[in-house]
Amino acid sequence: MTEDRTARTAPGRAKFEQRFVDAADGDPVRAESLRKAYFANLARQSVAARRRNREARENGAA
Repeated sequence: MTEDRTARTAPGRAKFEQRFVDAADGDPVRAESLRKAYFANLARQSVAARRRNREARENGAA
């Protein structure tokens, strides 16, 4: 229970962002590209999972 949740999670967010900077060897432009690619991949995985779940429900109900 923290009053300022944003401040409480700041170290974790900073560490997460640092992953991309480290992978890009310190290049901030490339780090941003890697971050965008990471989140695009998450979105693709989410779409695939929702599609599988919907198809499972439809096939199970039929």
